Amino acid sequence: MTRWPVAALAAVLCLVSACSGTGGGTGPDGSVGFEGGDGSILVLPPDERQVAPELSGETLEGDPLSTADYAGKVMVLNVWGSWCAPCRAEAPALVAAAEQMPEVQFIGINTRDNDPAPAQAFVRAFGVEYPNLYDRDGSLLLGFGQVPPKAIPSTLVIDEQGRVAARILGELSTSTLVGVVEDVTAKK
Repeated sequence: MTRWPVAALAAVLCLVSACSGTGGGTGPDGSVGFEGGDGSILVLPPDERQVAPELSGETLEGDPLSTADYAGKVMVLNVWGSWCAPCRAEAPALVAAAEQMPEVQFIGINTRDNDPAPAQAFVRAFGVEYPNLYDRDGSLLLGFGQVPPKAIPSTLVIDEQGRVAARILGELSTSTLVGVVEDVTAKK
């Protein structure tokens, strides 16, 4: 029988829980970290929506990108990591939704990948054609106070007025995302 050192076993358990989306918890300052998505959907009434922060940085290809460039358009912001199994599972649904809704600007936010190469491979493998911001340390996500994208994957829908209108925590389907966007645009 093989005996594992306690430190090695703890490292493996930590890695497995983080990759399966069941991680999370509270940081040393009391802030809540990333959690596993439970599939919950929150659609805010128009009078309760707050302005989304402007996100700007470099894409996975090193090009500048800002959400301000898409002011006046409905946006879908999807937070993902190449290491995230639910992100891989939902990628085809996002690609299909983007194809079904060409009037909506999709932007991926790749987070927690230490190098852009695995994320670039992910985008190629799944045929993701919309731009993806590279957010190595998760700092782009800090501005979402009212409705934080606290799970990976998370998807936010930003309305035409630039307000956070909806959030989906966890893996989504094409029909779910299309339905949420339709609900948001119908309630303007």
